[in-house]
Amino acid sequence: MSSKETLARLIAFDTVSRNSNLSLMDFVSARLRDAGVEPRMFPSEDGAKANLFATVGAADVPGVMLSGHTDVVPIDGQEWTRPAFEMTEEGGKLYGRGSCDMKGFVACALTAAERAAELHCKGKLKTPLHLAFSYDEEVGCIGVQGMIKTLAGEGVRPLFCIVGEPSEMRIATGHKGKVTFAARCIGREAHSALVTSGVNAIYLASELVGEVRRIQEEIIRGSRHDGDYAVPYSTMHVGTFNGGVALNIVPNFAEVVFECRNIAEEDTDAVIAKVRDAAERISAGVRGEFPEAGVEIEVRGEVPALGTAVDSDVVEFVKRVTGANDTTKVSYGTEAGLFSRDMGVPTVICGPGCMDQGHKPDEFVTVEQLNLCDAMMDSLLEQLQV
Repeated sequence: MSSKETLARLIAFDTVSRNSNLSLMDFVSARLRDAGVEPRMFPSEDGAKANLFATVGAADVPGVMLSGHTDVVPIDGQEWTRPAFEMTEEGGKLYGRGSCDMKGFVACALTAAERAAELHCKGKLKTPLHLAFSYDEEVGCIGVQGMIKTLAGEGVRPLFCIVGEPSEMRIATGHKGKVTFAARCIGREAHSALVTSGVNAIYLASELVGEVRRIQEEIIRGSRHDGDYAVPYSTMHVGTFNGGVALNIVPNFAEVVFECRNIAEEDTDAVIAKVRDAAERISAGVRGEFPEAGVEIEVRGEVPALGTAVDSDVVEFVKRVTGANDTTKVSYGTEAGLFSRDMGVPTVICGPGCMDQGHKPDEFVTVEQLNLCDAMMDSLLEQLQV
């Protein structure tokens, strides 16, 4: 089965993150078993989803890992002119949810694994090929973390990792990380005619927003900048602000959800500490008279940045298999930072398509990009025989 035919099968599985991906993983597993490769499954806590890890070749030799996520973003509220979960080929483009982000790469990786299995049977595969397919990447790179922890604990450490997020087949050595915060602002309710007998939680939340903006200004003035990004520094952003139930009630609760998108050089622990310190200062201002009041900070998620050196062995290797001469960085987050930080695997991003085509109605990947990815896999398999 060609990569294009495989992509058509993968798109047909509705693996929006809120749904199970097990049917897709059953399809992938069956393909691998038919090729003589036994995949290893890492189920979610509720058993509704799973990660997959497979090794083609010697199990005790570090190989090259191809990584991709199997979940896709929803189509709710989008006006598609073609079936979202059925591949449509038209004008050199392959349409369907996930075609670009990132089932195109998964299809190419699976096809390459089958070919690698043939080479292994003939005794020609000297360096193994690993597959790492995950769930729930689109909701914060959540699913892959359990698999990474287990593999790292077992001492599994591939030579290199290629995360196939859409980069137009350019080699990306970096992306920003992300820390997600939620602030619970606790006040004391009162009649609005007697505001001094209460604590307005919205005021506490507003003070915190001001502190977030102050931290942002400190970051801008700091020395940690990376000109390879459109925004060359780490950013703080407030996304939602909720509080209050009626105009004549002093609100006793408000919530602010915000994030820091950090360059690799940023000390995120220091940023988190600044946020907590700001919350404590705000709380100290009201707790003397209202002990229950204050601001509580919860870190809801953290995805590390990727910052692979441009002169590293993994970059030189992927340059050989792609024919590229330069590198880039991408603005979106990926699982690459987790493989690099938590497994210690030198990692880059390189995959078919452009993220401008993802997350939109009529998402597509071009046939040309899919062919370029197949060509990279051809060259990769040659390298694995050397």
